[in-house]
Amino acid sequence: MPRDLRMSRILHVLIHMDRHVERATSEQISKMISTNPVVVRRLMGGLRDRGIVTSEKGHGGGWKLSRPLTEVTLRDVYDAVGAPPLFNIGPHAEPSECLVEKAVDAQLDASLSEAEVRLLAQFSTISVESLARDFEDRFARMQQDGRGAPNTPNPHTGFHRLAGKS
Repeated sequence: MPRDLRMSRILHVLIHMDRHVERATSEQISKMISTNPVVVRRLMGGLRDRGIVTSEKGHGGGWKLSRPLTEVTLRDVYDAVGAPPLFNIGPHAEPSECLVEKAVDAQLDASLSEAEVRLLAQFSTISVESLARDFEDRFARMQQDGRGAPNTPNPHTGFHRLAGKS
């Protein structure tokens, strides 16, 4: 079963928007995450509905952060992308009369429910800014190792680090 990449892709977008661009069009974002602009508009619409981004139409328009990343948690983003299933495992989908299957399904349900509650609680404590700071640390180490220049465009977006952005 394929993984749902919506959350990781949107986290990627939010950090790029915060660190590299003032605003981004759906077309630019679609190139960044290798998907269709229609998919981008749908995903970004969920963020807009939760007050994380705003959008402007027309020339010079695009998507813009409306809250600092310190105020956006992984849980906010998870909910904004439609609360996708967290696990690819689970009990049998069809009800069964088999007592063994009922016992297995009951334990799987209980364990997965507990794990989901814990994971979502943890998501609520992690800001997107903390991920962005991790990016900054990795970027700084890469520069120290001589593997990147400070104003090198990102290879998949073409975005440059903007003056005044940290």
